[in-house]
Amino acid sequence: MSQQSLDSSTADGESHGPDRCLSFTVRGPWGHFRRIEGNIVKQTYRIIPRTTVAGLVAAVLGIERDGYYELFASGESAVAIEPVSEIRTLNMPINTLSTASSNLQSLNGRGKLSVKLPDPTTLRQQHNYEVLVDPAYRIDIALSNEERYTELREMLEAGKSHYVPSIGLSEHLAEIEYHGEFAVEAGPEDDLVEVDSAVPNAIDDLVLDTETRCQIEESPAFMQKDAGGRTTTGFTTYAYNPDAASLQVNDMKVASVDGRTVVFV
Repeated sequence: MSQQSLDSSTADGESHGPDRCLSFTVRGPWGHFRRIEGNIVKQTYRIIPRTTVAGLVAAVLGIERDGYYELFASGESAVAIEPVSEIRTLNMPINTLSTASSNLQSLNGRGKLSVKLPDPTTLRQQHNYEVLVDPAYRIDIALSNEERYTELREMLEAGKSHYVPSIGLSEHLAEIEYHGEFAVEAGPEDDLVEVDSAVPNAIDDLVLDTETRCQIEESPAFMQKDAGGRTTTGFTTYAYNPDAASLQVNDMKVASVDGRTVVFV
């Protein structure tokens, strides 16, 4: 199986990421990326986590749950994430039914085909969810697996998806706008660079002023399958501008995609 390079270099040997990538925007009226920290309010990450991007692409490709972690492993994939609309949240009370096995009942339990569903007579539980309002992210993605990369390009070009895409929770349906396939070129080499994407793992390289808002969050980046299902094996710390504007970084290797300056991870 052929593979594309995810480690392109400039003339001086410095790496800036893959040599080409696919680019699309995912958006919807609502979104929620559950934070792993426990809280009375079910909080959301502001930047779509890399693991969620992997799940979204796996849904487009029709890959089953827990079947795509190697495809998006470190060194096998590269992802840049750019918020393209102001990041806004609100708290929304949501009534839920438990999906624990003890609270499910069988539909047509004596037939050849049986489906387990939450018992509709059970009292609902109300939880406060922090949800994203009109979230939109531009995703640049490269895969070393050439077969899957080509399949993803064809699905995006055709506007198709094997499973319904969502922004985090399955209830928050999403639409995907494909922008095309682009060369990944070396970005500006100035000491001070304006970066359009969220900036991963570079807190010490940020250059801030009184006019620029900046927030930081750490979210899951890589997963692997285990006996219990899946385990997070790596995290990424993102710096981002909640106004969907650029951030300045000092002396950092960046990439240029479709006239934008991004950082892959």
